Amino acid sequence: MLKLFKKNLEILPVLGAIIFLGLQVISDLSLPKLTSNLINYGVAKGDINYIIHIGLAMLGLSILSILASSGNVYFASTQAQKLGAKLRSQIFKHVINFSGNEVEKFGSSSLITRTTNDVLQLQNVVVMMLRMMLMAPLMLFGASFMAYFTEKRLTILFLIAIPILLVVVGVAMYYAVPLFQKLQKQIDKINLVFREGLTGVRVIRAFRQDEREQKRFDQANQDYTKTGIRVFSIVSLLFPFMTIILNATNIGIVWFGSHMIADKSMQVGNLVSFMTYASMILFSFMMLSMIFVFVPRAAAAAKRINEVLETQNSIIEPELTQTNQDANPELSFENVEFRYPGAEKEALERFSTSVKGGQTLALIGGTGSGKSTLINLIPRFYDVTNGSVKVDGQDIKAYQKAALHEKVAFVQQKAVLFKGTIRSNLAYGKADATDEEMWRALEIAQAKDFVMELEGKLDATVEQNGDNFSGGQKQRLAIARALIKEASIYVFDDSFSALDFKTDAKLRQALKDDEKLSKKVMVIVAQRISTVTNADKILVLDDGKVVGQGTHEELMAENEVYQTIVKSQLKEGEA
Repeated sequence: MLKLFKKNLEILPVLGAIIFLGLQVISDLSLPKLTSNLINYGVAKGDINYIIHIGLAMLGLSILSILASSGNVYFASTQAQKLGAKLRSQIFKHVINFSGNEVEKFGSSSLITRTTNDVLQLQNVVVMMLRMMLMAPLMLFGASFMAYFTEKRLTILFLIAIPILLVVVGVAMYYAVPLFQKLQKQIDKINLVFREGLTGVRVIRAFRQDEREQKRFDQANQDYTKTGIRVFSIVSLLFPFMTIILNATNIGIVWFGSHMIADKSMQVGNLVSFMTYASMILFSFMMLSMIFVFVPRAAAAAKRINEVLETQNSIIEPELTQTNQDANPELSFENVEFRYPGAEKEALERFSTSVKGGQTLALIGGTGSGKSTLINLIPRFYDVTNGSVKVDGQDIKAYQKAALHEKVAFVQQKAVLFKGTIRSNLAYGKADATDEEMWRALEIAQAKDFVMELEGKLDATVEQNGDNFSGGQKQRLAIARALIKEASIYVFDDSFSALDFKTDAKLRQALKDDEKLSKKVMVIVAQRISTVTNADKILVLDDGKVVGQGTHEELMAENEVYQTIVKSQLKEGEA
């Protein structure tokens, strides 16, 4: 936690908060002494001028205390908000560069919790630190010092009250701290279940699992609620116990003080002043108890944030990218193997192949055969276990990520659109794209016709996840976004699945007819035979192995797996 504070808090505003807090404490500690003098030398002697003089001094100190408190709150709150903004930015920047391994390690729900709730815990503790955490010890020692010089004999009561307070706080923290740590993990669980429920709502309804998912969420919610009730019940017990101790101490002060006043060994004003200081001392302990409650929770949150920020990306980038800018487009796999972390067997076994600019490489195979895994290696979402992947004749490990991603345009299996407009989504592929380039990309992707019919055309609204478009429309817009990018390799991960056969054929023909795109490397993952029949090279995958490669005619002649796939999709005569 201190590491995050040291790195992200600004020194001058923090010093400003401390200075204002010091002024507030000095003002507050001075008021009881003035009250004592007011009673002893003003009220007791009926000196009106003295009363007015001390009253004005007290008013001035009160105004100073209010101004100092406002200054302290301003600097404390602004630093807390800035800390939250910096940490959220750092986490997002760090996470956005994670490879698939790191994202899967934490889980998206946990990363969301760490970016929101955990950061909020640190923001709260910063405000508390610059307010109560500093005020409590200053007020404690200052009030103790002033109380001692006001009436030494009564301070013995603190030697009884303070140890009891320490025991109460210690017992509460012993039980509360582990529960606070458990609470943060249960927030992760709620986010996970809720997020899965939202993203999978159609599946849940289709299989009539609404009640099951409701019970699943209720269970996570109840676990969190029970833990929250337990921990905050423990914390809430601190206040009545402290109130009892505070009142008992005040009773003791009044009891012994009244006897001292009776035998004229202490003045009334001193008793009032001492009681005020006693309240300050015990109130400081109450503030410290609050610190002991929230700091452990913030420490747990800081630990979780540090886990993310200190996680090193498993994909190591070179300092510089040295490439031949004039190199012809080319993609090759050399003895490539890949295994997911913790997996018992390899997802891809040793294989090699290569394609050059102007050629199309198609991947086909059953579900789980390794098609998507294979193409995820091209933009280096994962690193190969053995072997190498080369883009434009150079190992992708020699590229910085930004340079590699400039060379690869990628269309995922699930079409992802961002809230905004069609224009802003296409600009992801090329920020400075002209309207002409956008329309050309839409035309190739067979999306121009329906975009022309929209109100606003290129400036038509795209809702979150593209929910105002059909599956086929979203897929075509995602393809257009990739096509507008000037890359060497265009990868389509089963991106034609939502298209009808006619649109599929027209799109592939448009890719061949375009002067620029026809010179690039095309990698197509498909389930439909019709999508891959015209590819220059087809890889047939089965259980992570390449069991055949060649043209459609070659595979039809000699590859049983490919023949089985063809026969399962086409009639006997067509096959």
